[in-house]
Amino acid sequence: MSWSSYASFVVFALVLIAIPGADFAVTVRSTLVGGRTQGRWSSVGIATSNVVQGLLAVAGLGAIVVHVEPLFQAIKWAGIGYLLYLAAQSFRSAARGEYAALDATAGDRAGTAWTGWRQGFLSNITNPKVLVFYLAVLPQFLGPDTPVAVLLVFALTHAALGLLYSLLVVAALHRIRGLLRRRRVRRALDAVTGAALAAFGARLAAESA
Repeated sequence: MSWSSYASFVVFALVLIAIPGADFAVTVRSTLVGGRTQGRWSSVGIATSNVVQGLLAVAGLGAIVVHVEPLFQAIKWAGIGYLLYLAAQSFRSAARGEYAALDATAGDRAGTAWTGWRQGFLSNITNPKVLVFYLAVLPQFLGPDTPVAVLLVFALTHAALGLLYSLLVVAALHRIRGLLRRRRVRRALDAVTGAALAAFGARLAAESA
């Protein structure tokens, strides 16, 4: 591994991570629903999924998932269904317009953490594009005889960068929580987030057609 190739990979990963996608929409939704705690744990769930998929790719199992069409499609459609489910939840919340206080101390923080982690993990683990990313992108920066340890460093770097970005998103939303307490703003954000989640789900479905 050369430091120049690693630096190039970091820059490439940062550019991809900064482009809003399904992970971004899920993080925003989790933060709006459960406050900073749930948003942070949603970020951790996404990062956990990235680590799992990175390990699968390094172990060679990722290639099996990608090339076994029924398994690949099953995972993809599970992800589509979950994104559409979250979109429906956001739309319902926007329609009702009933919101608890952000980061309410009376809430069940353990339950909030679990909910956030689960949503982040499930939304990402059912997206086989992450496996495709590792299988297609890593070879562009590494040679065919690269040691497993180096592959792990690259995969874990992507997961760590994604976690950092998601936590920054959560922190930014927390800083403007005064604005987010306004019912009209919350309803608008729920509607936009729901539309984004539905669009990502529809795009995945179109790619499967």
